[in-house]
Amino acid sequence: MKIVLYGYWRSSSSHRVRLALAVKKVPHETVTVNLLKGEQRAPEHQAKSPMGVVPCLVIDGKPFVESVAIVELLDELFPSPALYPRDPFARARIRALVEIVNAGVQPLQNLLVLDRVSRESEPRKEWLRFFIGRGLRSFEALMAENEKEGVGGPFAFGSEVSAADVFLLPQLYAARRFDVDLSACPRILRAEAALLATDAAKAAAPENQPDAVLDKK
Repeated sequence: MKIVLYGYWRSSSSHRVRLALAVKKVPHETVTVNLLKGEQRAPEHQAKSPMGVVPCLVIDGKPFVESVAIVELLDELFPSPALYPRDPFARARIRALVEIVNAGVQPLQNLLVLDRVSRESEPRKEWLRFFIGRGLRSFEALMAENEKEGVGGPFAFGSEVSAADVFLLPQLYAARRFDVDLSACPRILRAEAALLATDAAKAAAPENQPDAVLDKK
């Protein structure tokens, strides 16, 4: 099976898929789509990803888009270690955490939206701090509710890395870029510390991607 990931080093959605691949130790190739240069809008990329976004995961020549769908596909193709539990109630709780990030935060921080908000730095940062902070506080609140149901740590949903972590860690990277106050999120910070200690998180980290080095030259 040949797997190629089209993404960008600082794209949080690409980061999610990199992390899922790293957790599962799935061999793959990486192709850079430079968002700052507009390569996502090139016809050859849009032929694979009609919305002109990353990530796009190509498996044996067939493209798959949208990070939630891709992560779920990877969990079905490579079931161990599992990112979603078999129990339907636990799976629903993890999906809720995933959607807080995927639907409640990330769409409001992408470049297309930010360009509509303002071209100036400070209004953008104010927007980002508000929506990222709001989403992460909601994530923290759900973690607290899950604790009442007996779900401990150290990760976002129990003692193993799950899809909730795969979506949380990239969002925290963005939160730190924009100086979001995380003092009200002790459970999230606990999960972040546990994740950052894993080999998978190190391999998937934005600063460790080849195009990060190229972008900084």
